[in-house]
Amino acid sequence: MGTLSKLRRLVLRDGMSVRQASRRLGISRNTATKWLNEPEMVLPQYPLRQAALSVLDPYKEQLVLWLKADSHRNKRERRGVKGLFEALRAMGHSASASPLYRFAKRWQIEQGNAPKRAGFVPLHFDLGEAFQFDWSCEYAFVGSLRRRLEVAHIKLAASRALLLVAYFTQSHEILLDAHDKGFTALGGVPVIPPFPAVFRSRAEGYSAMPRCCLGLMS
Repeated sequence: MGTLSKLRRLVLRDGMSVRQASRRLGISRNTATKWLNEPEMVLPQYPLRQAALSVLDPYKEQLVLWLKADSHRNKRERRGVKGLFEALRAMGHSASASPLYRFAKRWQIEQGNAPKRAGFVPLHFDLGEAFQFDWSCEYAFVGSLRRRLEVAHIKLAASRALLLVAYFTQSHEILLDAHDKGFTALGGVPVIPPFPAVFRSRAEGYSAMPRCCLGLMS
């Protein structure tokens, strides 16, 4: 609709020729003339084109099985595309090898871009199993002065209990102190602490987070 509106403005309002307007908009002059001859400005509808069948369509499932099998073999033991083409000819394939080369290359690119391992992030946690930690920037008046505060957010994954600790700046020591205050206030350490091993020595001084306490905090 945008191209059609621009065409009608250029020709009907600005007085530009159809040839110049079609060249500026990058459309065919015959298409521009057809649009301008319509009594009303209606967006043209084009029928969906159906993709032509490939000569490899009857053999694609078998080709995928062969390519997967070759990917697990030693490099010297693989048949390669030439060997696959000979196997297809034995099955009745009469076309050239070019479509097979393109199909094999496209399949290898797709396999290379595919994730190696499937990831899984649990959305449900038991009480005392995990927690979330993050920072936010807030402003508050402290002693009649507007100060910027770095606020540590500690939220339990199951009960969603939230604890906020405010600081004037961020540092490694303050990060440890925020976890220290959070574990002290919540009464223990979750089973899955999401911080590196450098914090684990600090967490060894706390007991596991009691489930009964976490249930009341929800």
